[in-house]
Amino acid sequence: MRYKGIIFDLDGVICHTDRYHYQAWKETTDLAGVYFDETINERLRGVSRTESLDIILERAERTYSAAEKQALAEKKNGRYVELLRQMTPADLTEEVKETLDLLRQAGCKLAIGSSSRNTKLILERLGLSDFFDAVSDGTNITHSKPHPEVFLKAAAYLGLDASDCLVVEDADAGIAAAAAGGFESAGIGQAAANPQTTYPLQTLGALYIKICNVR
Repeated sequence: MRYKGIIFDLDGVICHTDRYHYQAWKETTDLAGVYFDETINERLRGVSRTESLDIILERAERTYSAAEKQALAEKKNGRYVELLRQMTPADLTEEVKETLDLLRQAGCKLAIGSSSRNTKLILERLGLSDFFDAVSDGTNITHSKPHPEVFLKAAAYLGLDASDCLVVEDADAGIAAAAAGGFESAGIGQAAANPQTTYPLQTLGALYIKICNVR
């Protein structure tokens, strides 16, 4: 196989927490009287909580102070964490489990590269706390996607160069981050149509077949 390491985004790739993000932001913004809908929510894919809030507040009728922004972000995250605790290993699909197992059997090192600060909680709820060889997330980066830092750190934790790794993403910001870091990428969902995506995928299950014969 061409790649020694595979770095996965978490939300939208390994699992789907979009509904929890949307519900937590919607409840928070409704209380604050700030307009928020699913179209705005789409713009939040792959970006940090702080940057997400800045996008949301573009529609606000007044300017929010740094302290007010922090309070809103903390309120959203508190509600989001409550919702995440409802997750169980049943939220990990058979397709994802089979793909991960096939890649491991092929000798690939596997890592998570996510901007989320809740990555370890999500992995724990899914029963994957000890599965990945490395985890790079929002707790150990300064710059969120489309900056490549989260993927560069994941590769470093694996002991590999970017050229030896493939990034798997569902967001344009993640594909841009991969390209900026010198990584090839596989894109699913929205990211499959990104011109910078190396391997467009209809489903994650197609990943192994797509790359297993790449030399």
